[in-house]
Amino acid sequence: MPLRPGRCYRRIDTPPYTRKEYIPGVPNSKITKFDFGTSKNTFEYRLDLVVTHLGQIRHNALESTRMAVHKILSSLGEENYYFKVRKYPHQVIRENKMMAFAGADRMQQGMRLSFGKPIGLAVRVKKGDVLFTVNVDEKFLPQVKEAFRIAQAKLPLETVVLVSKVKDGVHASESS
Repeated sequence: MPLRPGRCYRRIDTPPYTRKEYIPGVPNSKITKFDFGTSKNTFEYRLDLVVTHLGQIRHNALESTRMAVHKILSSLGEENYYFKVRKYPHQVIRENKMMAFAGADRMQQGMRLSFGKPIGLAVRVKKGDVLFTVNVDEKFLPQVKEAFRIAQAKLPLETVVLVSKVKDGVHASESS
C-alpha cells in the first residue's frame, strides 16, 4: 500500500479516548455544519463515499474534504443536491510534544509519563463506513463524481464511490 498523507494518526493503535467531560483542553471539531443543499427534494441518484480500510481520519482532513466537495456542489445550485457528512469526530488525539532547541535534553522528561496533551479529534472508521452522501439528479452525476475524485485525494484512507439509483425510496447499488 503506497504511503498517503496523514499517516501519523491513521492507524488505530490505542483504546478509544472519547469522554470529553474528563479530558481538559479538547479542541472543538473543525466541522461545524453537516447538511448542505435541499433535503426535502427527491433525487434520482445517491452517491456514497465509502471507506475500504480500518483507520482514523483527522477532523481537519475531513473538513478540507467537505470544503472541496461543497465548493463543486454549490456551483450546481442549492436546490439541485443534498450533501450530508455522515461521520462525527469523537476520538481525541494526544501528542507528547518534545522541545527542539539546544540544551532541550536537560530540560524535558522524554518518554517518562508521556500520556500527551489533546491536539485534535478524529473519526474512527471501519471497512464499509460511509463518510459522505450526495443525493442528486442524473444530469449532475459527472460533477459529483469529480467532486468525490478530488475528495479521495484529501483522505488518508482508500475510499470508493458507490452510485445507487433511488426507486421509490429504495436504493439499488452499483459501484463506480
